[in-house]
Amino acid sequence: MATRDVFVTGGTGYLGRRLIPRLLARGHRVRALARPGAEGRLHPACTIVRGNALDRTTFAAQIAPADTFVQLVGVPHPSPRKAAQFRAVDRVSGLESVAAAPGAGVRHFVYVSVAQPAGMMQDYIAVRAEVEAALRASGLDATILRPWYVLGPGHRWPCLLLPLYWLMERIPSRRDAARRLGLVTLAQMVDALVDAVEAPAAGVRVWAVPEIKGKRKTDDQQGT
Repeated sequence: MATRDVFVTGGTGYLGRRLIPRLLARGHRVRALARPGAEGRLHPACTIVRGNALDRTTFAAQIAPADTFVQLVGVPHPSPRKAAQFRAVDRVSGLESVAAAPGAGVRHFVYVSVAQPAGMMQDYIAVRAEVEAALRASGLDATILRPWYVLGPGHRWPCLLLPLYWLMERIPSRRDAARRLGLVTLAQMVDALVDAVEAPAAGVRVWAVPEIKGKRKTDDQQGT
C-alpha cells in the first residue's frame, strides 16, 4: 500500500473526526484545515492548516505536498429548511476546494456528495450536483461518494425506517430506489473513504450506496 499525503477539509466534523485517525493509523500523512480556534478538535498527529474553507486564498498555498484532497465540509444534520446554508457553506466550500486543488499538485480528489435522484432535499442535491459538475470539469481524477443518510452517534432516527426499506427492496418497482437511497453506517462510510484514498480513481468514479456498503470492514471489526 502506497503512503498518501492527504489534505482534509471538514476534519473536525462527523466524518472527519473518524477518518483522520484511521488514515494516520494506516501510515498516511494528513494535513487538516481548521478555522482559527478549532485546532484543538483535530487529531494531534496531523499537520494543522489554519484557514477558511469558504476562501481558498487562505489555504491553497498550504495544500502541498498533498497528492489527495478529501472534501468533507458540510452543514450538519441536513434538512429541507437549511437550503440557504447549503448554498452558503456546502456549495462555496466545495467549489473553492475544487478550484484550489489542481494548482496545488493534487492528483486525486475525494468528494462526499449525496444520493440522486431523490424526491426530497432538492436544494441539497442541487448544490452537491453543482460541485460534482465543477469537479468533472476540473480534469482531476476523482472519487465521488453518494450516501443518502449516514447512521451513527446522534444520527440514528432513520433506524425506524429499516422495516420499510426491507419491504421496498422486495417490491421490484421500488427496489432500485430503496438501494440507491439506503442507509449506510458511519463505519461503512469511513471504510469507503479510506478505500478511496488508498486506491485512487483513474478518471471520475462514483460510489453509490451499494458500493459504499460493499467496502471492507473497519480494522477494529477485523480484529487487527
